[in-house]
Amino acid sequence: MSNYNYLTLTEENGIGVLTIARPKMLNALSTEVMEELDLVLEQIENDFNIQVLIVTGAGEKAFVAGADIAEMKDKNVFDGRDFSAFGNSVFTKLADLRQPTIAAINGFALGGGCELALACDIRLGSTNTKLGQPEVGLGIIPGFGGTQRLSRIVGIGVAKELIFTGKNINAQEGLRIGLLNQVVPNEELEMSARKMAESIQKNAPFAVELSKEVINAGAEMTLADGLRFEAEVFGSLFSTSDQKEGMEAFVNKRKPDFKRG
Repeated sequence: MSNYNYLTLTEENGIGVLTIARPKMLNALSTEVMEELDLVLEQIENDFNIQVLIVTGAGEKAFVAGADIAEMKDKNVFDGRDFSAFGNSVFTKLADLRQPTIAAINGFALGGGCELALACDIRLGSTNTKLGQPEVGLGIIPGFGGTQRLSRIVGIGVAKELIFTGKNINAQEGLRIGLLNQVVPNEELEMSARKMAESIQKNAPFAVELSKEVINAGAEMTLADGLRFEAEVFGSLFSTSDQKEGMEAFVNKRKPDFKRG
């Protein structure tokens, strides 16, 4: 579907699959990979054939093992700040995609790899998944959103433990603390991600997209403001053809045929 040096993007029946494809380097996030991610996310945002996006890594060993340390080690203060700011802008673009996103985490998701997964809406792990934010062991901190998104997902106390210790955790521990939504056998990860995507895709696309927007926005609002925003968006959907179709189908006991409108 698209030609990149370190990424592949395919689409089939409304489900997009974005693969970080640098397996010899365990899919580490170099500047070139991040620049390609920035470009491909723009493409995905504007591709209305893609209703749900799966994000994964090439090979069996790693989702993304982290940032490219060999590239990072000689950066100065200004380089480091700019690298973090750019990474944050790319991962925020992923988090803000109108489409729901599913991270299919095969193998290592450490440092920037864990942060990439955190920027997705749903995270599926396999039995060989390893998660962690080990940056303090390198003399730095998580720089692509880990200090912010991790605590919003697992809570401040657990996030501090993971970041302060720099320890890796397995998939079952990730599931227990709420970092992962599901854990499946390695050989079932791709199929499980597709099943999850299909279970989302069967619903009204515009309603799903707006659900994501309201949830994300509400996390930055007071409860009162969030409830007001919810009511506004709820009401706006009564002007759509999908609302008419969904409710007519329910009343008439038939399957809806949504058109994203």
